[in-house]
Amino acid sequence: MPKGFYKVPVAKNEPVKSYAPGSAERAELKAALAAAKATEVDIPMYIGGTEVRTGNKVAIHPPHELSHTLGYYHQGDATHVEQAIQAALNARAAWADMSWEHRASIFLKAADLIAGPYRARLNAATMLGQSKNVFQAEIDSACELIDFFRFNVQYMTELYQHQPESAPGMWNRLEYRPLEGFVFALTPFNFTSIAGNLPTSPALMGNVVVWKPANTQIYSAHVLMEVFREAGVPDGVINLVFVDGPTAGEVIFNHPDFAGLHFTGSTGVFQRLWQTIGGNISKYKSYPRIVGETGGKDFIIAHPSADPKAVATAISRGAFEFQGQKCSAASRAYIPQSMWPQIKELVQADLQSMKMGGVEDFTNFINAVIDEKAYNKISKYIDEAKESEVIEVIAGGNHSKEKGYFIEPTVLLSKDPQYVTMCEEIFGPVLTVYVYEDDNWEETLKLVDGTSPYALTGAVFTNDRFAAEQATKALTNAAGNFYINDKPTGAVVGQQPFGGARASGTNDKAGSLLNLIRWVSPRTIKETFVPPTDYRYPFMEEE
Repeated sequence: MPKGFYKVPVAKNEPVKSYAPGSAERAELKAALAAAKATEVDIPMYIGGTEVRTGNKVAIHPPHELSHTLGYYHQGDATHVEQAIQAALNARAAWADMSWEHRASIFLKAADLIAGPYRARLNAATMLGQSKNVFQAEIDSACELIDFFRFNVQYMTELYQHQPESAPGMWNRLEYRPLEGFVFALTPFNFTSIAGNLPTSPALMGNVVVWKPANTQIYSAHVLMEVFREAGVPDGVINLVFVDGPTAGEVIFNHPDFAGLHFTGSTGVFQRLWQTIGGNISKYKSYPRIVGETGGKDFIIAHPSADPKAVATAISRGAFEFQGQKCSAASRAYIPQSMWPQIKELVQADLQSMKMGGVEDFTNFINAVIDEKAYNKISKYIDEAKESEVIEVIAGGNHSKEKGYFIEPTVLLSKDPQYVTMCEEIFGPVLTVYVYEDDNWEETLKLVDGTSPYALTGAVFTNDRFAAEQATKALTNAAGNFYINDKPTGAVVGQQPFGGARASGTNDKAGSLLNLIRWVSPRTIKETFVPPTDYRYPFMEEE
């Protein structure tokens, strides 16, 4: 068999298309949206390469247009989880044994498929199924996922190249084996790119996967599975199942071949899964890898030297793009008293200009939140805030689920820095502002650090370099992704590896070599060329 030290194509970030009026991509996407709206798709599970239809069909509706049906998915049960595990284990040996360059080629092809023939269709599915505007879909389901595939391939080669030193007379080697068993990928609704990355990053490293997406992301997950199959992912390597969480967990976390969890979702769910795994630890062949990115209570803090317009824009974008349904979305802001009147005016003007509605109208900046459960949770926070003596509603505050799950971008001003919306994750278009006295900069930094159990993203705005350094040091553990003079959202693969600590997860940095390390189990091989033939050492000789 031919051999070589292969250099993979250098990874570069996928350019973001503009979708400006008259552009070719705009016309193509409009056609894809129309085609999707005109078709009721029938979505099966994929187990061992077989399309599995149970007949227990669940309807999928756009969150912004509840009267329309996009299609149906076939809900499974515990037997399908068992079948998926067995299919994965059956595929494991051949997949783990495949030369790395062929695994790399599969995911490089997947990147090119999304960059080309699948781009409009995957963006349309994300827009309709998850209520994202065109720009949010483009940077997510197209660009970020393409970047994940291309950069992960590059990081894989860098990891394989990391080798130990060898003393004279021997050769030391490290080989990076896939985990012994299967990986469970549990993916969220809010990013199609995360849904695509969580099963594929372990698979790239030779692992086999059981993938359970959020029910509210199944519509675009189906398109992803078609991409994987066309790219050449072998049957059984990634198995897609639609079951409820407890059903999946009961089977998976009791299986001796469970080898790893790749998770993005809520902190509460992640902690319960960790407890379950810990309670079952004696059942497993090896200690499972647990990788999770969970919640956030992400902040913006402005120093009195900051540019008010930059702060206001960061608030408008960082808090309200995709209706605040990002783990990284700004949810609390700390503004100096001297700056607040101007920032307040600027943010109010921004929000008054934002249009809200369906995704097919590209002039809409705001769309719907994901489902009724989210709508009820977010609107409850807003309604309770309206009744609070310490809260003033600065903007928004209205909501309706008559046609879709629409909630206005809402800004609350709190007199109490410990008010519930300053502390708890809401995961919706709600930002709470606390105004501090300009002289209390250092105390406010401590307040930012200590208010929330989360530590995902945060931003400081200042034109004073001493203040920037001071904030960076004071907030060392408050955010895994820290921004200076930029909004706390929009991490780019290859540029800002993403993840947080504390209650925000294991900080294994999606889109980096650090994440891929978690999906391998290294083996050290020492080869001695001329082995000794006498057990005696020189020190044993007599004088």
